[in-house]
Amino acid sequence: MTYDFDIPVDRSGTYSLKWEEAGDALPMWVADMDFQTAPEIRKALRRRVEHGVFGYSIVPSEWNRAYADWWGRRHGLAVDPQWLVFCTGVVPAISSMVRKLTTPNENVLIQTPVYNIFFNSILNNGCRVLESPLVYDGEGHYAIDWTDLEAKLADPQTTLMILCNPHNPIDRIWDRETLERIGELCWEHHVTVISDEIHCDLTDPGFAYVPFASVSEHCAMNSVTCMAPTKTFNIAGLNSAAVMIPNPVLRHKVWRALNTDEVAEPNAFVMSATLAAFTEGEPWLDELRAYLAGNKTVARSMFDEYNASVPAGRRIIMVEGHATYLLWVDCSAITHDTDALCDYLNHECKVMFSQGSKYGGNGHDFVRINVACPRARMVEGLTRFLEGLNTYHA
Repeated sequence: MTYDFDIPVDRSGTYSLKWEEAGDALPMWVADMDFQTAPEIRKALRRRVEHGVFGYSIVPSEWNRAYADWWGRRHGLAVDPQWLVFCTGVVPAISSMVRKLTTPNENVLIQTPVYNIFFNSILNNGCRVLESPLVYDGEGHYAIDWTDLEAKLADPQTTLMILCNPHNPIDRIWDRETLERIGELCWEHHVTVISDEIHCDLTDPGFAYVPFASVSEHCAMNSVTCMAPTKTFNIAGLNSAAVMIPNPVLRHKVWRALNTDEVAEPNAFVMSATLAAFTEGEPWLDELRAYLAGNKTVARSMFDEYNASVPAGRRIIMVEGHATYLLWVDCSAITHDTDALCDYLNHECKVMFSQGSKYGGNGHDFVRINVACPRARMVEGLTRFLEGLNTYHA
């Protein structure tokens, strides 16, 4: 391998949310990686810093082209560069669109368990969260409850759906048929789709995600796709994202929303980092994906070994998924209150995970574990987790 992801990085003194919040515990919670970003991006940022002037920046046409070329090359989606609008992050964009594309007290549908900040973006902007819970089979697999989904989309009070594609935290890559069915239901019931595709590049080798807008004309013309290099290249702190909107009427509304909310202006470093990522970062990403898949394989082996050593009534299940660097682990055989479990693991075992309850649905049975770190560090964190499960009693 050209890039060494086993090298530990000391993040102390960098004001890291992930590490500062964890205190003296090993942080395996919030979704950022403990790897340095691609060398090509670091080089581009050094050049920008050395220039020494950090005034206001524009969004150059090269930015639009870099996104279009990346999605065409990596994901088979033909993007007109004019469909793209810069924004400072996926979450600010979603919050802004909830305000612009709904009226107060309308329903915004989400499929739970799902990324917890969706709840904030909906509730903080005067709308109602409408959950369509995914169906869990108790053996590591989720599916859509189509009857429930259609009934809730058919409610005239439901005007917006936030789709997570791939789905965080269950790591599910939605297939083309599933996305087409969602798209047709939303079209039929006049529900606009915001598709959060921020994790799309982080699939296991051999697995590809399907862009929602690529599925059909209805999906393309009734949706806004949120894109970013931030999860892919571990540059979330640089505040860079894009929204893609093929429908010109919808695009104008979203453009107005982002500008009204002042989340459409880049900082001095965003363009350098984004252009380097999408034009030079591909080899680094391919090696990263292989490394993350290896981490997930090691984690599954550790869980299998643990399960073989305990009674059936205390076994855990790692949900099957082929996207993201997040594990969604079913601990229902041990407790239905993983808030309490995570608190115990944090204070007694010195390892910090995300409590599943914040993701809605049946999340109270789960913990979310971030394995985007050097393998030795991951093994240490999972060892603390499994030892903690042996000593924990609800």
